[in-house]
Amino acid sequence: MNYLSSDLLAEKMPKRASHFPTTKEISRIATTLVAQAKAANQRRILVLAGEGSWGLQAAQVALRETGLERVLWITQKAPEGVWAIPGTAAHQVLGRESDAAVFDAHSGFDPDAFGAIAGTVRGGGLLLLLTPPLAAWPDYIDPYYAQIAVYPYQEKEVTGRFLKRLVRLIHTADDLTVIEQGVSSLLTIAIPNDQTTRAEIPGNYGTQDQRQAVEAIVKVATGHRRRPLVMTSDRGRGKSAALGIAAAQLLQQGLRRIIVTAPRRSAVEPVFKHAGRNLIHGLSSHGCLRFGETRLEFVSPDELTLSPQAADLVMVDEAAAIPTPILERLLSRYARIAFATTVHGYEGAGRGFAVRFHQVLNRQAPQWRAIRLETPIRWAHGDPVERFSFRALMLDTQPADEALASQARAEDCVFERLDRDKLVTNEGGLSELFALLVLAHYQTRPADLRHLLDGPNLGIYVLRYRDHIIATALVAEEGDLDSDIASGIYQGRRRVRGHLLPQTLAAHVGLVQASAMRAARIIRIAVHPAAQRRGLGTRLLNTIVRQALDQGLDYIGSSFGATVELLRFWHRSTFLPVRLGITRGATSGAHSVVVLQPLSTAGETLYATARQRFIDHFPQQLSDPLRDLDPELAGALLQTPSPPAPVLDPQDWRDIITFAFALRGYEVSLTPIWKLTCAALADPKAKELLETSHREILTIKVLQRRNWSESAMTMGLPGRAAVVELLRRAVQPLIQHYGDSTVHREIRRLVRE
Repeated sequence: MNYLSSDLLAEKMPKRASHFPTTKEISRIATTLVAQAKAANQRRILVLAGEGSWGLQAAQVALRETGLERVLWITQKAPEGVWAIPGTAAHQVLGRESDAAVFDAHSGFDPDAFGAIAGTVRGGGLLLLLTPPLAAWPDYIDPYYAQIAVYPYQEKEVTGRFLKRLVRLIHTADDLTVIEQGVSSLLTIAIPNDQTTRAEIPGNYGTQDQRQAVEAIVKVATGHRRRPLVMTSDRGRGKSAALGIAAAQLLQQGLRRIIVTAPRRSAVEPVFKHAGRNLIHGLSSHGCLRFGETRLEFVSPDELTLSPQAADLVMVDEAAAIPTPILERLLSRYARIAFATTVHGYEGAGRGFAVRFHQVLNRQAPQWRAIRLETPIRWAHGDPVERFSFRALMLDTQPADEALASQARAEDCVFERLDRDKLVTNEGGLSELFALLVLAHYQTRPADLRHLLDGPNLGIYVLRYRDHIIATALVAEEGDLDSDIASGIYQGRRRVRGHLLPQTLAAHVGLVQASAMRAARIIRIAVHPAAQRRGLGTRLLNTIVRQALDQGLDYIGSSFGATVELLRFWHRSTFLPVRLGITRGATSGAHSVVVLQPLSTAGETLYATARQRFIDHFPQQLSDPLRDLDPELAGALLQTPSPPAPVLDPQDWRDIITFAFALRGYEVSLTPIWKLTCAALADPKAKELLETSHREILTIKVLQRRNWSESAMTMGLPGRAAVVELLRRAVQPLIQHYGDSTVHREIRRLVRE
């Protein structure tokens, strides 16, 4: 390792020293690191490993002579008078900046919080990580274990695999400095010889990248319609600032209303801040910036999809943290829209967004444009804090090679349950595994890596192709709760950590016996994008079911945001819905659905009861709490492999025939139409009889009971008469299909008349 000979280093610091580091040495090391950081416009990491009180004192000593003023502390024992927040509130500082940050791992190492805090430190700053002695850290009872220890496990039963890997990364990193209590282990980086000054950029921009991004956003609003923009970047590249600057320019040019949306309002504070800086006379309050008669306004994604609003431009920030179905609806609804997201980082699974959403864009708006911000604004390239956080939190993880994955077939793959003690030492395998989870699910976060490695009730299953991980599933053991706990859950008096399926079935479906049974819940299932639609996911799922059966479990299931595509996947392996959440998820905008498959005799009884309750209740719910549910999704939820035939008496048949083939009124025929619709939409065979518009109008008008004007508007029809005519055409093939010879004779008689 090369050290620069300069007055920044009073002497060469040894890699290892046996003496206790003095306050003078700690201060000198910290000031040297800050000098290096400022010279390179980067950040530096200082690890202070020892007892908790020593670490806090050492951090104060280290910061004392650095001249760094805005210091953020993440600890439960912050010194008086400092800017401090708990790790649970770390998301509140996204988009804000600090000169230094102190992350106290004695208070619990929350990976999400660490990722958020690391991103606040600007170039020339210092990140201090306070840890227990490194050799003992993997055995430390981390307060964060309270988030991992599902009932009945205790915190002391949670493994330290994640911390073991973190210690290994600290030891092998060549771009951080470690000071241990009683022994100093020091690694430093020299000041780069190829320092360059940033080119002067005209206007109020941090980089040329940012200037081009602002111009691209402005063009979306002022150029041709239906040419959306997708802007991606790593953290610290000025993405949100570009949205704010562009919004200010457009409001000054006369755009009446710009809507910005994101998973939460706090995520777009930087957008409003930068817009406000560029609008001297703008007035800001509660997610709205007014400039004369124009305004920039925050609206949540679910509100935008449920209640469409007029806007000259819609800007979607942190799009990766919003489900693709919601993004798809926004794309179809707004002709001028710009999407922005972090590809690596805390805010969302950006690379999964790129894979999933680009397919939607190619289909709906083939003239869409992509732009990527490469140049950091807050720090220079090669930043040690960015490199370490990417490695530690697996923000730069990569799946197996696409060319190799594209050759994988289900029958050629090897099924395996992973040994997590071996997995944590296999960085390549862990990277392939976690990359699949990032690609597959918009909510994958750094904390999932820790739960994956340390969750005491978790099993990891994979399919390997040529020794590479091509598909994976995370499975949690649940249930087997004692009778007192089960009764408390059923009565709504008690909840325990974990055990989502048994608690949902007991508390919401009313099946108290579900808590006492042994169950498995599939938390995530993911297949490499290049190997999808070849049966790998189905093979993985079916093999897991067989293993659960061999283990003597009673039932297996999953819970996820309901979409038509996902329901079809689970249907193929005979997992059917037993509950749909009444309200939409605040983040996902989707209704959560529980699907089950029974494995034992007791499980069969439980499943049959749960399934029948769903079949009985769901059609009724569609006319009240679920009347806004997407019709196609409603149809997918109604379908069942062995539906009963419609139960209509002779008078019902006469009423419905004269409605469909004559001029009998809809309202006086409603009951038999409702009975026939419920049976037909549950029958997979009847699906072939109905056109898409027929299925939609039967759901919208008959089951959801929307009024005539709303039904007409939803279907794009001129009014009530057109809706009634469409209903007649929808019912006719169903009567032909389900009716007997008597029904057919009556139809012929009416048609002749």
